Amino acid sequence: MRILVIEDERKMAQAIKEGLEQHSFAVDVAYDSEEGLSTATTEPYDLIILDRMLPGAIDGLKIVQTLRQESIDTPVLMLTAKDRVIDRAEGLNAGADDYLVKPFSFVELVARVRALLRRPQSVLQTSITYDDLVIDPENFYASRAGQRIELSKKEFALLEYFMRNPGRIMTKDSIMQHVWDYDADILPNTVQVYIGYLRNKVDKPFRGSSLINTKHGFGYYFGKLR
Repeated sequence: MRILVIEDERKMAQAIKEGLEQHSFAVDVAYDSEEGLSTATTEPYDLIILDRMLPGAIDGLKIVQTLRQESIDTPVLMLTAKDRVIDRAEGLNAGADDYLVKPFSFVELVARVRALLRRPQSVLQTSITYDDLVIDPENFYASRAGQRIELSKKEFALLEYFMRNPGRIMTKDSIMQHVWDYDADILPNTVQVYIGYLRNKVDKPFRGSSLINTKHGFGYYFGKLR
């Protein structure tokens, strides 16, 4: 596995590099934002460890935002001395996959690196695609055959749940547990009603095969059964 470390504190960067190499990772280091962004966008990496505060024209937040804008889905572990909740939220909202506050234990760093590398690539990607249907949960966008589909928040949540579980039969109970919160006031036919809403928007206007299907006596499934 190949890792890029973007960190301006040279002693720390070198320590991270040497420590990760002892765990059989291949590690490259960039010491400023320009070099880091250039390297991250031109070379293939399995993971990027990125300092939030970097010298140069752009900081770590801008680097990760640029990567995501260019559809580079490499996992990013952001390092920072800022430990406020709002600071962590800004890093994650910018596109980072994890956040580690300095000073940190190297054991924890390695554990977080391994956890990120275990994630399937589909989870790391912003958009989810099935046949000609695409949704982007981050930007609340859905389209089929290139045509945008306008969905309510609940319709979108239901569609996202279906698309993350293609080919699996899902009961009304399981759908309610994943799409509605605990305190929601749900009537017996609520799921059925929203399934109807989705079919009218996702299936009926298009010539392709129906994606939202019913298994009578069991529940619903998306796409083709496994």
